[in-house]
Amino acid sequence: MNGPQDLGGQMGFGPVAPEKDEPYFHAAWERRALGVTLCAGAMGAWNIDESRHARESLHPADYYASSYYQIWIKALEVLLKRHGFVTERDLKAGTAVDPAAVPKRVLKAENVPGVLAKGGPCDRPMAQPARFKAGDPVRTKNFSSTGHTRLPRYARGKHGTVEAVHDGFVFPDSNAHGQGENPQWVYTVVFDGPEIWGEGADPTLSVSIDAWESYLEPA
Repeated sequence: MNGPQDLGGQMGFGPVAPEKDEPYFHAAWERRALGVTLCAGAMGAWNIDESRHARESLHPADYYASSYYQIWIKALEVLLKRHGFVTERDLKAGTAVDPAAVPKRVLKAENVPGVLAKGGPCDRPMAQPARFKAGDPVRTKNFSSTGHTRLPRYARGKHGTVEAVHDGFVFPDSNAHGQGENPQWVYTVVFDGPEIWGEGADPTLSVSIDAWESYLEPA
């Protein structure tokens, strides 16, 4: 979807200004927000793509007024309500009021290091060969999805070149909505500055994105 998180090339937001020596957390509650989100995800009711979609589905005014971990917590509330773990009455009361769904599993403290070390690999074996190879000219498709997608809005309908061919990976656009993993080949595609940003862009600049195969067509 063309959500509030898709800011590339949008006016009014200013340049990216990285914080020098930025800490992992700016406040103690942010550390807890990360922990709660990871533990909730470990219950197995949703996947990483559904959680990303929940964040980008926040109303733009709410999204832009929120800090990074505030967005995480607001999206977590959406997911917990959607899957029956909490209700709006629970949230208003600050404690469990209504009956709740039973999680598939519970992440215990002693298991956290192992679970984090294992991660959540999304690469998958592919039965069919890759459609494109490094050096192929391609064009990204131009669409406005009503659901989740990882193709940035600024890179749609653009001509580029395949820079690298990666493995097969879970397709986020379907996985976020319970429509299966549907793994696809993933490619790094490079675009020159004027193709992305138009006339007057620095021709020495380039932008690379990782794109699933169904985002691309031969150019």
